[in-house]
Amino acid sequence: MHKVVRKEQLNKEICLVEFEARDISASAKAGQFVILRVDETGERFPLTLYDWDSEKGTVTVVCQAVGVSTKKLCALDKGGSILDAAGPLGHAVGTKGLGKVICIGGGVGTAEACPIARAMKTGGNDVTGIIGARTKDLVICEDEMRKFCDKVYVMTDDGSYGRKGFVTDILRELLEEGHYHLVFAIGPVIMMKMVSGMTKPRSVRTLVSLNSIMIDGTGMCGGCRILYNEEPKFVCVDGPEFDGHLVDFDDLMRRQERYKGKEKAALDRYDEHCRIGLGRSLGDE
Repeated sequence: MHKVVRKEQLNKEICLVEFEARDISASAKAGQFVILRVDETGERFPLTLYDWDSEKGTVTVVCQAVGVSTKKLCALDKGGSILDAAGPLGHAVGTKGLGKVICIGGGVGTAEACPIARAMKTGGNDVTGIIGARTKDLVICEDEMRKFCDKVYVMTDDGSYGRKGFVTDILRELLEEGHYHLVFAIGPVIMMKMVSGMTKPRSVRTLVSLNSIMIDGTGMCGGCRILYNEEPKFVCVDGPEFDGHLVDFDDLMRRQERYKGKEKAALDRYDEHCRIGLGRSLGDE
């Protein structure tokens, strides 16, 4: 059991949870993730590490409540507990001696960009941050990004905060104004595709984090298979960070569309089971 020591609601959809996990905190690095199971009837699901403290023996994740298991996690309060936590998993991001770096976070991806920006800055790089969200209410982790970045730009789709537009708007301006050695992007797949398409003609190295498509987290389910440089890779064991210029985003988005229908059908079955009192989880079916 892993005791929850801190819980914050960042907005109506997204929560922050810090919990005890001494073994994980002792070896965690930027870009890695953990697999959680909230209770005995819950599913296993992966979340990127937001922060960790080896002295306290805790790790922190940021979670968007979109499904049964993530809603269970966000429903926990301080003093509650998480049944299982495994990690750290995935490959860490190299951060030293890179030069001028742009870290881009879209939506909940901003929280996942924070440890990358922190590690990049600690590694001696010049770091610029770009945050994107649909509206002002959905902007998260701005203060944290400002701690680690030399400059931060905030973009909202509706212009309710920061500048109106998309992260690619300010990225285009920055690339036209000067040379950058690396762009790191994490967020919606379409956003990462557009970022990679913008940097490729300029030969700017680009890393994208594809953790949002992971399911099992161990390479066994095959749900996170991608085409990478025309070869199959699994995000959870081969990533989760990849060269954005080599990812087949069109294939990835086609796969996502297929899974959306399957996911909705699975959730509908779960809801029906709950109504008839079986109390079974998707993982038990």
